[in-house]
Amino acid sequence: MKFQMVEQMVGESVSVVVCCIALGLSRSGFYAWLKRPESERKKENLELILQIKQIHADSRETYGLPRIYEKLKALGKSVGKNRVSRLMKKAAVSGLSKRRFKIKTTDSSHDLPIADRIFKSEEPSTHPTRPNETWVSDISYISTDEGFLFLGTYLDVFTRKVVGFETSDHMRTELLLSALEMALGRQNLMAGELMTHSDRGSQYASECYRTKLKELKIKVSMSRRGNCYDNAWAESFFATLKKELIYRTHYKTRAEAKKAIFEYIEVWYNRARLHSSIGFMTPVQFEESLAA
Repeated sequence: MKFQMVEQMVGESVSVVVCCIALGLSRSGFYAWLKRPESERKKENLELILQIKQIHADSRETYGLPRIYEKLKALGKSVGKNRVSRLMKKAAVSGLSKRRFKIKTTDSSHDLPIADRIFKSEEPSTHPTRPNETWVSDISYISTDEGFLFLGTYLDVFTRKVVGFETSDHMRTELLLSALEMALGRQNLMAGELMTHSDRGSQYASECYRTKLKELKIKVSMSRRGNCYDNAWAESFFATLKKELIYRTHYKTRAEAKKAIFEYIEVWYNRARLHSSIGFMTPVQFEESLAA
């Protein structure tokens, strides 16, 4: 154990002489220990470190301990979480640090009709029990050298899947209707018992939007004024998107940002990223498991 401590300290630029004196060891003994065959445990740790680094790289360097641990379990590795944590520190592997996400709600200072708050984040009894029952929607923006690119999304609360999205150089109601059209098409829904929840933004309260949803027989729910927690699922998605993609990249053009967002949602977020809220499955994987 002491020789291992010397090895670790030497790796941190402490001299062998100093380490050996401090621990009461001989230099010859330490060098002899280094020449011994590697123990099975050490070999296993080296293999695990390589796998941890690969998982971290495959996650676009976003995964921290929980997801790396779950990924190792999925690969059939019988290893404790504390051991994984130690090996991650040794390999200097860590997830993205949390960045304070300043929530900016859409301006709700208008005289347009406001729908009742049917979906309530704080009341489990109002939460969906199946896919395509409740979709939350929101709009955010991405800065580019050409100006802002606006992103409108619809996310299934039950599966965490982004079912529809659209980007544009404006944030008018057409942005949301286009994203909704995509969502209905890909989920093969005519309407049925679907409900959409959003903030009180003028786009959601506009006559054009209300008329379209009424035609589709989609129920509408809206948040309380200025309460970001009422639309927590949509806000959480945008926080993740910005932390894992937007804040790490500089976009010269809207086209460049649009391509990156499409790839992030369709290739990574929906189909590859593990979500703790659905048993560390991907949204598509979880959705398919329910249909099986």
